[in-house]
Amino acid sequence: MTPIHSWAEGQKILTIAEVSELTRTPAATLRFWRSRGGRGPKSFKVGPKRVGYLESDVLAWLEEQYQAANEESA
Repeated sequence: MTPIHSWAEGQKILTIAEVSELTRTPAATLRFWRSRGGRGPKSFKVGPKRVGYLESDVLAWLEEQYQAANEESA
């Protein structure tokens, strides 16, 4: 069995469908954000045709969105 790299140890890799469900954002929007660079949660390629998201990156991105919304309304 191949060892898990330290950056991924204990982390779950989410699919675009899982991120879509978690963020309540259409998969097409996530793909668009990814194509524009830096608009959505951090992602990475998992092979030639798949995209993955670390769960911790998605949760951190959601927290950033929440904090930004609170700053705007203050």
